[in-house]
Amino acid sequence: MDLVFSSTRDLAAAIRDRKISAVEALDAHLAEIDGHNEAVNAVVTLDREGARARAKKADEAQARGDALGPLHGVPFTLKDTHETLGMKTTVGFPPFADYVARKDSPVVLRLKAAGGVLVGKTNVATMLGDWQSNNPLFGRTSNPWDLSRTAGGSSGGAAAALCAGMTPFELGTDMQDSIRLPAAFCGVYGLKPTEHRVSLAGAFPNPGGVPRGVRLMSCIGPLARNVEDLALILRIIAGPDGSDTDLAPVPVEGTPEVDPKTLRIAFAPAFPGFPVAGEIRAAVESLAEQLKSAGVAVEEARLPTLELHDDLTQGGALIGMMLEAAQPEPPEEPTPVSRWFEALARRDQSILAWDRFFEGCDVLLCPVAMTTAFPHCEPGTPIKVDDREQSYWLLPAYGAVFNYSGHPALSMPCGQDRDGLPIGLQLVGRRWSESRLLGIARAIAPLSGGFRRPQAIEQTASAHRAQAADRARH
Repeated sequence: MDLVFSSTRDLAAAIRDRKISAVEALDAHLAEIDGHNEAVNAVVTLDREGARARAKKADEAQARGDALGPLHGVPFTLKDTHETLGMKTTVGFPPFADYVARKDSPVVLRLKAAGGVLVGKTNVATMLGDWQSNNPLFGRTSNPWDLSRTAGGSSGGAAAALCAGMTPFELGTDMQDSIRLPAAFCGVYGLKPTEHRVSLAGAFPNPGGVPRGVRLMSCIGPLARNVEDLALILRIIAGPDGSDTDLAPVPVEGTPEVDPKTLRIAFAPAFPGFPVAGEIRAAVESLAEQLKSAGVAVEEARLPTLELHDDLTQGGALIGMMLEAAQPEPPEEPTPVSRWFEALARRDQSILAWDRFFEGCDVLLCPVAMTTAFPHCEPGTPIKVDDREQSYWLLPAYGAVFNYSGHPALSMPCGQDRDGLPIGLQLVGRRWSESRLLGIARAIAPLSGGFRRPQAIEQTASAHRAQAADRARH
């Protein structure tokens, strides 16, 4: 097995069937971290000895014949925002540099209960507040496809680690495209579930024990190198947990087998008023044409009659009000509570408009972001899209629309641009329909191309294989 680029499911099966040990799986991923992390800077906290002890316990449990969870012995990393017992959670913010939570967040507990072996934490934007993963504590994360470019943010370390073979899956957070944009930039898959599907308890460090402020628009979701792993991790982390009272008791069904010829797919190469690179627009159109040739009912989307720029503005206002409420000391002139309810009523209009839109189709195919991975820069620097400067703050626009509406959306790799950088496209579905959305993504993955290793990573892996073969011969 090529351990570091095997799927999560295949790794778990190999450990369960005693083809490899948990320690061997861990050592392979640690070697990949040692080989690539200095350049990429994806993993920022590494618990090497703790992970080894946990992997040995997993192997001992296997030897005793204990019941095994779906992730038994599988090593993994976590975005540096999830509270973890015994491991720092910093969100790249100097005042939190030494913060260690007194317990695991619910999603971390579930991953550990499923048998996963936590190895370390991955880099983020400071306080998760940017679309590049750079902060004063750990510096910036680079894209494994081109180290001069960003891996995205705020889950950039997660996407880069996954892309470079340092972890088989990751868990990001997404309030404004923060899972899907890095996934697109690094050429992996990322899922933002329906709002209130996965617990947000412990999703942000909270040394002072202040009331949780972020209760809308933000989601926790998996990143992986294939659709099946997204589905596996979602089933483990989703659902009520006794901590987050906003969670809906909606069961996560198995991923269905979908006949593409039964689908109705709407596609939008761009949204009104949103810039997009010509190669991304062409990728949407090309995939739509391939689907049509395969017998799928495909038509250009008649998008809801919404002022999408205003939706983004209103979404930003809601985020601002939530963050204001979470401050230890209230501002001198707090926002009136009536503004909160007005903002929610405005949001309801967009949610219902998108609900009506999805009555007429199974999924929407559209861009994830206006560009592929761009060169490292200062936040706010205009971004060139087809040689025209566009606002930096529009980077997450295509994804943030669906944070505002709460609909599930995933990013999937779909080829490369002229610079050899991954193009990510977005599939959006009805609320609470993640299983069907994943089934549709799996059905069309053969046309979209799927994950590919970055050339530099592939060259290193080939060299390692050659060295191993040479050692075996001698």
